[in-house]
Amino acid sequence: MNIAVNTRLLIKDKLDGIGWFSYETLKRITQNHPEHKFYFIFDRPFDSDFIFSNNIEPVIASPQARHPILWYLFFEYGITKALKKTNADIFISPDGWLSLRTNVPSLTVIHDLNFNHFPEFIPWHVRKYYYTFFPKFALKAKRIATVSEYTKNDISKTYKIDKSKIDVVYNGANINYLPISEDKKKLIQDKYTNGKQYFLFIGTIHPRKNLKNLLLAFDKYKLTTNNDIKLLVVGSKKWWTNDLDKAYNNMRFKTDVIFFGRASESQLKDIIPSALALTYPSFFEGFGIPILEAFYSGIPVLTSASSSMPEVGGDAAIYVNPSSVDSILNGLIKISLNNNLRKKLIQKGFEQKNKFSWDKSAKKLWNSIERVF
Repeated sequence: MNIAVNTRLLIKDKLDGIGWFSYETLKRITQNHPEHKFYFIFDRPFDSDFIFSNNIEPVIASPQARHPILWYLFFEYGITKALKKTNADIFISPDGWLSLRTNVPSLTVIHDLNFNHFPEFIPWHVRKYYYTFFPKFALKAKRIATVSEYTKNDISKTYKIDKSKIDVVYNGANINYLPISEDKKKLIQDKYTNGKQYFLFIGTIHPRKNLKNLLLAFDKYKLTTNNDIKLLVVGSKKWWTNDLDKAYNNMRFKTDVIFFGRASESQLKDIIPSALALTYPSFFEGFGIPILEAFYSGIPVLTSASSSMPEVGGDAAIYVNPSSVDSILNGLIKISLNNNLRKKLIQKGFEQKNKFSWDKSAKKLWNSIERVF
């Protein structure tokens, strides 16, 4: 069987949530199924680290898919040409996009429909592309995989697709994320937060991630508790807005907010378990991998009681209303000042994490792929 895969998001040192899903599942699937030939279709020069096994042949299609016009050209012409060239029996797309100009049976992984729920956070030209093409991709696909029951129901309702066509393939987390010793925590805190404990925010700084309300809540938290806890923000400022800039500059305690920027995996292995807690009050997530990474790392989690996050967190997290600064404030107070609650959440997090792993993800995705054959 010739299996062609869209691997345009496998970019060295720039893997995001969907990139990690692609990396972890495809690595296992290709190595576990040497009986099949896999063609990895990139839109730029690729790194050899992504050629996981001998049954993979890389293909470069063009143009590079960097904005809506190039997305269209890449998937409708570059991908279509690559599918013909490789004589593909099936096409797998881990990032939701498909080619509408091919008859090759296709499986797409739609991670979420955030653009339908929070269109104001998406540039108009990108939003227009999503609104035009994602309903067509969903209908075109022979099968759809997604990362939560919440998103399965969302896809079914939004695009009027029978749920029997949609398979849930949960994300996993990097098994290298582990608890560390108190001495190591102190070293990390000395390195990044002047020796102080810190709340941790991880994610691209985008309005949907709700950093603005977290900053407002943290400012009130500092005023209320008068302690020396910091807020460490890990993520690219790609979507830094005027609204967020205003909120930050009006903070009384903005010097207690430390912007780390994008972190490597090796840095995150120390940063996450050294945190007092993960603070992840996102407005909307298709899954929320940082929640799982925090469980693996042995720290408590504060997250939102919305979309898929309760599905991932189970009874192992404190839930807040992401639209309410006071709700986030109360969550910060609970998770930092109640040591017994923290211990309970950490223990429940260790139990909750066992429901998810990349091995399980890869097996479920392969089961979904087999239903396309």
